Amino acid sequence: MSQPENVTPLKIANAERAIRHVFVRDLLLDAHIGVYKHEKGGTQPVRVNIDLTVAEAVHGDSLDNVVCYATVVDRIKSIVAEGHLNLVESLAERIAGSCLEDERVRVARVRVEKLAAISEAASVGVEIERVRHHS
Repeated sequence: MSQPENVTPLKIANAERAIRHVFVRDLLLDAHIGVYKHEKGGTQPVRVNIDLTVAEAVHGDSLDNVVCYATVVDRIKSIVAEGHLNLVESLAERIAGSCLEDERVRVARVRVEKLAAISEAASVGVEIERVRHHS
């Protein structure tokens, strides 16, 4: 069965293409986020998931030679701590941009979910994918 034309498969670990998949799952943070009056002045819980397509290289068992998920998480925490954002889209864009600052990252897929925005829903949010453009 072939895939529909508008579906792009997730670019995960692939030996032939020398790709490593680095990910962060279910990072829970309290964020100053939202456009509505009741969302301003306080925090609300968000969940962040990251999938990174990383150019594979010999790592020699050294942290300096890999994209470190702890560094990715610290950057996300720093972005959230910068202050109020109106949109989850803005937060997702900033996170993707920070991930792509590492030249080894080829693709960043970021999902940001607000966990308390709609009482009838477990979560609402956005997922984006951004690709490093070769200069």
